[in-house]
Amino acid sequence: MRRLLTGAGVTHLPGVYDPLTAALAVRAGFAAAHLSGAAVSALRLGLPDLGYLHGTHIASVAATVTPALGVVPLLADADTGYGNAPHAVWTARRYAAAGVAGLHLEDQVSPKRCGHLAGKELLDAGLAAAKIRAVAEAGTGLVVVARTDAYTVTGLDDAIDRALRYAHAGADAVFVEGVTGVDDLAAVHAALPDMPLVVNRSEAGPAAFVADATLAELGVRFVLHPVAPLLAALEAARAAYAAIAADGHAGAVPRLPWDAFTGLVGQADALALDARYAPEVPA
Repeated sequence: MRRLLTGAGVTHLPGVYDPLTAALAVRAGFAAAHLSGAAVSALRLGLPDLGYLHGTHIASVAATVTPALGVVPLLADADTGYGNAPHAVWTARRYAAAGVAGLHLEDQVSPKRCGHLAGKELLDAGLAAAKIRAVAEAGTGLVVVARTDAYTVTGLDDAIDRALRYAHAGADAVFVEGVTGVDDLAAVHAALPDMPLVVNRSEAGPAAFVADATLAELGVRFVLHPVAPLLAALEAARAAYAAIAADGHAGAVPRLPWDAFTGLVGQADALALDARYAPEVPA
């Protein structure tokens, strides 16, 4: 993940949330993947991204996802670190034990709110920087992405000031939530010319499909797509349920072929292993 951050190009990180979506991301050729707190909150708890989640939920999901990713590194949402600096360090250690390669840590107060919602409250910048420093110095080896939500609360200048503080505290990259346009990205890059930037291309906010070449010139190295695959999967499931309810079958709904499904779950390898160790039948 550090190699990708320090490269010259842009890496797109699609959201994954279970072993099968992780396997699909690998087969699609992605170099890294992302685990969203909003997705885990929805799928594990059936709740919105309003601070109900804890790092143990993310770590539990990550532990099932990382084996399917293999060598593809996973960047995981750590929200606010779920407490103060010692709590954030505990979270980082749980993530590292689950095989996570990096995390992003934000400067909202707890309980947090989804980044695109109004009513967010910011943690004191000094306290937020202390959390970043604590996680960076915890010895986990994780890539630390410092996220600030100041852009839509106190404006671009404060967001940049906070990003600078978090960079000085030891962050490997900064993520100014809500900044996706060229002019604002240019301002962030001018203030932090040597710091890799992360942007969020989420359906929860306004679309800004800036070309990768332009993003790379502005210092962007990671583009997150946290919920696009989840929303696509839910729309497909909605269509299948509606078809079954109306017609008694899902014949008209596009579906993954059964052979592709069994390939994703490794059925052939499992059956071969079962056959290899089957008890011998006496002659």
